[in-house]
Formats: sequence, structure tokens, C-alpha cells
Amino acid sequence: VDVPGHEKFVRNMLAGVSGIDCVLLVVAADESIMPQTREHFDICRLLGVETGLIALTKCDLVDDETLELVRLETRELVTGSFLQSAPIVTVSAESGHGLDALGDAIKSVAFAAATDRRSGVIRLPIDRAFTVRGFGTVVTGTLVSGRIGVDSNLEILPTGLRVKVRGLQVHGTEQDAALGGQRVAVNLAGVDVNSLNRGDTLVTQGGFETSRCFDATLNLLSGARALRHGSRVRCHIGTAEVMARVALGPRHGSSGVEHRSGSTSEIEFLDTLEPGGDAFVRVRLERSAVVTRGDCFVLRAYSPTVTIAGGKVLDPVPPRGRFRSRLGVVRLQNLSDWTGGSNAALTAMVKEAGPGGLEQAAAARRLGLVRTELREIVESMVSVEGILSVGELLVASSHANAVRKQIVAAVGAFHAEHPLETGVPREEIRERFARRGASETIDYVIATLVSDGTLVATDRLALTSHKIGLSEEELAAQEHVERIFRESALMPPDESGLVGTSPAKSDILERVVKLLLRERKLVRVEALVFHTQVLDRLKLDVAALNVGHTPVQLDVGDFKDRFGISRKYAIPLLGYLDRERVTRRVGNTRIIL
Repeated sequence: VDVPGHEKFVRNMLAGVSGIDCVLLVVAADESIMPQTREHFDICRLLGVETGLIALTKCDLVDDETLELVRLETRELVTGSFLQSAPIVTVSAESGHGLDALGDAIKSVAFAAATDRRSGVIRLPIDRAFTVRGFGTVVTGTLVSGRIGVDSNLEILPTGLRVKVRGLQVHGTEQDAALGGQRVAVNLAGVDVNSLNRGDTLVTQGGFETSRCFDATLNLLSGARALRHGSRVRCHIGTAEVMARVALGPRHGSSGVEHRSGSTSEIEFLDTLEPGGDAFVRVRLERSAVVTRGDCFVLRAYSPTVTIAGGKVLDPVPPRGRFRSRLGVVRLQNLSDWTGGSNAALTAMVKEAGPGGLEQAAAARRLGLVRTELREIVESMVSVEGILSVGELLVASSHANAVRKQIVAAVGAFHAEHPLETGVPREEIRERFARRGASETIDYVIATLVSDGTLVATDRLALTSHKIGLSEEELAAQEHVERIFRESALMPPDESGLVGTSPAKSDILERVVKLLLRERKLVRVEALVFHTQVLDRLKLDVAALNVGHTPVQLDVGDFKDRFGISRKYAIPLLGYLDRERVTRRVGNTRIIL
């Protein structure tokens, strides 16, 4: 597509070039390299186009010497770029010279550059939206990835509108499906054209999230002016043009400067990026846009509107925290490692998420992957790079191990403080560690501690090595308490009434009562405590009253008289017998079952 060099048309070129795999750079032999040629070439290079070829047109208008000079100037322009080894074809539209050779070269380069975009998440940056009579709303764009079919349910971001595909056209021909890499016109149901803008993106529902801030690497063109920290720029990503501010980090690849002592390290955070320089940056957008890892973008100056820089997105949703810090630099260096695909980035994202973990769906959106692709990466990393899959969460094994140590220490401390307790309540541990990790992580760690024999878990958690050991004083108090509750039968003392009946201190008596309750030697009935043997005997005595075929009725008065107790004890005990299915209440009386 021949694109004029005027600034107003460069915006159109930026909206369309994001879906291009290879480029045909056209240079007129009678004009040679023009300013717009350089700008368009810079844009292609900044947006990561990896292959292409060069056409020298109007060769019939110049002599051989001029044509060779233009060829040399063009080679100089592309030196060190993706077009350095690209073929140069001379052509003339007037005479037809070289057109067949150009066609063959385009085919060769195009087939070599073809990439499979069909398997990814559906993503169609919208460059036009209009209404067709009888059909309704239509949007057009280059399908960056995925496969759109008729009747697909999709989403428009950043508005979040849900839409349905009525029909599809690829290069003017109706199709049942469109594949990644194709130019597509999509007839949509469920949205009015006035709700759409260039820069919106048609995506798989839940496949992407919008961003107002992203981390990236940036290359400032050698012909641009120096870029200051915090500069306001125009950010072009996909078909969107968004005003933004750029925060400069360290130079790309900077790992800090070690002092000779080796004790400290300094990192230079840039206040100004010089022309031709590379740096880590954080781009803060003034409105939301669809961004994912690996996206290329272009920055143009606020005024005059010229292309100044471009870069590649490292993280579309960076976490809170200081960008210009030592930890921030380490994070950026890990994110900028593209050698292992998405592995290094996923590891960095999971580690920075802490014990709370990173949801797999969120990880897929940040990395621009479908869930099946993410699952394959996770499976390869679980045994190699210390990533744990805990339900729908991804957790770094280092964080899980830290939580493991903390839980073991917390249970041990509880045993030391409460030696007569069987263990710490499980919910207490969950609540205590809720801020340090997700409940899924805590449950996973507890399960591993149980499986390897470190913990015993019921509704309480205890170290397997923990044994309840009573001192002589506590043993004596236990025997005394049991005797008191056995001898007092159905009229036991209040727990506070135990103090003074034994030389043991009140706190020891309290701990002993709790121990006996856990061991079911004592049973709490409402506000009262009875010995288990006493209650078992009571159930047998009441059941024995039911002789013959006619059920025996028992009211509160009869119960009090028969067992010689007051109403204080009778009411709770009758309720206990109902719950134990020895009696059933009917009105004000009980029937013995």
C-alpha cells in the first residue's frame, strides 16, 4: 500500500502496519530516499517487522549511474536492519520492466514470512466502523490472531460490550470463518456503530484485559531529540492512538555497576534518554487500551508530530511498586529474557505475586496466550523452574516453602504455649496467614505437611511429634476434677466453683477441664459440664423406665423428683436426652423412645 508521507496519513499507516509480516519498501529512483521513506521504514523496524524486499520504481526516468547511486543510498538506509540482505528489484510501471521479477520476489518473501496466527486468542484491532443498510454495524481490521467464526460471541474492549458475529467477509468474499493474518470485515449484532471507535479491539470474551500502564523496552531513534523522564507523547499500539507519559528506568541491559569492594551496587536511572539509546520504560496511558506481552508500539512526539521511538511490551499489567528501584530492575531484566519463550516472564510474574499466587487466567491474559498454551508451559516448568500449580493458582515453590516453615513454626509455638491442647484450630491458621497467601496456597501447604508426616490435621493442626504430657501437679488436678464431676453426678459444680476445691491454681484447673472436654471424659450441656459416665448412666436409667408396649411420658416435675435434682439441672438434661434420641418432646412432656 502506497502511503503518503504527510503526518495526517502516517496515523493511518500506523493503524494498519501492526498486522504486517513483511514489507515492500518502495523508493522512487528519480527522488531517492525521502523523509517520509525514512519515517515509514523506522516505523516498520520499531514495530518488529522481520522480513521484506525493496523496489526501486520509475527506473525508466533515470540513467544507469543515477539508478546505481539510489541503490547505494537505499542499501545504506537499511544497513543493520531486517532489510539489510533483502533483494532490490528495479521496476517501471510505464514500460513493465521488472514487474514479473517483483511479483516472484513478493511471493517468495511472503511465503517465507508466513506465520500461523490461527491458534491464538481472537484479537482484531478495529480500524474502521460503519453501518451497511440491511446488515447493521460492520467493523474492519487485520485479524492479529485466532479464528473468528459466524455466530461467535466476542467482546469489544475497552468498553466491555458483548457482541455476536452475524457475518464475515475476507477481501470482499463472504466466509464462514476468518483466520489470523487476514483482513476481515465483521458484521456485528448487539452494538451500535456510535459506540465504536478506531482503536477499540474485538477479542475473545475474557481473553484480554485493558491497561492504563505497561512496562516495556524502548529504542529512541538516532534522528530524534533526547527524551526526558516524564515526557508526554503519542502512543500508537494496534490501531489505537493514546496520549501517554513515559517514565525512564535504567538503560536496557543495565545490571548495575559493582563497586570494587563488591559490597554495594549502583544503577543509573535515566533522567534523559539520548538519541539512539535503549532503556526500560513504564508507559502510563491517559485512557485504557488493549495491551499484552510482546506487543510492539510506536511513540510520536506531542509536537511536532513525528515518530521518535518504539518498543516492545514486557508486562501489560505491572504490579504496584517502585519502577525505579533495584528490585524493579531485576524484575525488568527477567521479563526482557525472550530466549525461553514465555517461561522467564511467567516465572518473574509468579514470583512477584508472592504466596497469594497468580491466577492462571490472569497469567494467560498478561502473556497473550490461550489457556492450553499456558498449561503446556506450566507443565514444563513445574518440575524444572519451581512453579507450583495449586488449583487455578500458580505459586512459586520458594513462597510455598516459606509459608510451610511459618506454619510449622506457628504450630510449634502454639504447642509451647498450650501444652495440654491437641493442636491449633485449622481456621485460626487460615486466618493468621490469610494476608501472606491465598487460602488455596495454605491448604496446599497443609496437605503437603500432612502427606510427609510433619503434621496431623483434623479440625486442628498438630505436629506429629507433639504429645500431651502432664506435670505431676496437672495429673493431680486431672484426677481431682474427674472425681468431683463423677461424685457430683447430676448436680455438678460450675467450672468457677472448682477453684478452692483443689490446691491447683485456677489456670491449671481451666486447662485440665478443656483437656477433659476434648477427650470426651467431660461433656458440656449448655452452660453445665457433666462427666461422661454420669450421662451414660442417665440415658440407661431413663430408657429403663419404658416398660411394656405403651410409651411412658415424663414431664419436668417427674424428672426432677425421680432423679432428685433442681430445675437448673433438669431442663438442660432433658434437652440433652432429646438430642441423644432417648426422649422426644411433645408439648410440655417427653415420651421415652
